[in-house]
Amino acid sequence: MTLQVFWFLLVAVLFIGYFVLEGFDYGVGMLMPIIGRKSEVKRRVVLNTIGPVWDGNEVWLLTAGGAMFAAFPEWYASLFSGFYLALLLILVGLITRACAIEWRSKINDDKWRRWCDIGIGLGSWIPALAWGLAFANIVRGVQLNEKRQIEGTLFDLLNPYALLGGLTTLLLFLLHGAIFICLKTGGEVRDDAEAIVRKIFVPTAAVVAVFGIWTQLSYGQSWTWIPLVLAVIGIVVAGLAHSRSRDGWAFTGTALTILSATALLFGSLFPDVLPSTIDPAFSLTVDGRDGTVSASSTHYTLVVMSWVAVVMVPMVLIYQGWTYWVFRKRLTMEQIPDPIGLLPEKAKN
Repeated sequence: MTLQVFWFLLVAVLFIGYFVLEGFDYGVGMLMPIIGRKSEVKRRVVLNTIGPVWDGNEVWLLTAGGAMFAAFPEWYASLFSGFYLALLLILVGLITRACAIEWRSKINDDKWRRWCDIGIGLGSWIPALAWGLAFANIVRGVQLNEKRQIEGTLFDLLNPYALLGGLTTLLLFLLHGAIFICLKTGGEVRDDAEAIVRKIFVPTAAVVAVFGIWTQLSYGQSWTWIPLVLAVIGIVVAGLAHSRSRDGWAFTGTALTILSATALLFGSLFPDVLPSTIDPAFSLTVDGRDGTVSASSTHYTLVVMSWVAVVMVPMVLIYQGWTYWVFRKRLTMEQIPDPIGLLPEKAKN
C-alpha cells in the first residue's frame, strides 16, 4: 500500500466518523422543534442528549479537512473553489448551529430561545442536505478542466443523482437522530421520538436503497457491492431492533448504514479523488496513475503526517470513547432543572 492510498483511506475513515457521529447531532437538531414544539422542557431534554458530545463530534470534520489539505492539496484547492457556495452554506449552517447551542441558555427569555431554536434547526437541516449533494457530485464527476478548475455554476450541482444523494443523507441523519433520542431519553420524549421513527423508517430505507443501487450500478466497482449489502443489513437491523425496543442495536444498525454508505461512495470514487466529466485525463487521482494528475503531497510530507496520525488518532478515539461512556445515562423531563441565564432588560425593570 502506498502512502497516497493510506491517506485516501484515512480521509475516508475521518469522514465516516464524522457522518456517523455528527449525523445523529444533525438529526437531533432537526427533530428538536418537532418533538418539543409545545414544551420547553422537552426541547431541553432533546438538546441535552447531544450537549456533552456535539462539539467533539465536529472535530472529525476539522481533522478530515486538515488531512485533505495536507495530503491532497490539489483535491482540496479544486474542490473548495468549485464547490465554494455549497460549502459556504454548510459552514454558515455549522456556525449558526454552534452559536445557537452555546447561547441558548445565556438569556432566560422565551423569544430568545425560539430564535436560537430556529438557528439550531437551520444549522442542522442545511448541512444534512448539502453534504449529500456535495459527495454525490464528487462521485458523479464535475466539469474539471485542464487547469484543475471546476467550470459551471451552483445549479450544475443540482442534478438528479446529487439531489437524491442530498435526500438520502437528510433522511438517514433524521432517522439516526430519532433513534439516538430513543436511546438517550425516557418517558414522553422517547415516546415522541419512537413515533417519528415509525413514520420515517420506510421512506428512509427506500431512498437509501435506491441511491445505493444507483451509485453501485453507475459508479461502483466489483468489491463495492460489499458496503452496499452491509448498508442494507444495517437498515434492516435498525428496523427490527427498533420494533423490539432494542435501542442500542437500532442505533448500531443506522450507524452501520451510514458507515457503509460512506464507504460505498469513497470506494466508487477510488482511485480518483475528483473525476472530470470533460476529459478523464483531467481527473485528479491519488497518485497520478494512467496519465492523470496526482493530487497528493510529496512523499516526505506524507511520511511526517503518517507518524503524527499514528500517535494522535488513537488518543482522539480514546478520549471520545471515554466521553460517551461518562454521559451514557438516559435523560427524562424530571431531570431538567429550572432555566437559568440573564433576564432580558424589560423583565429586570
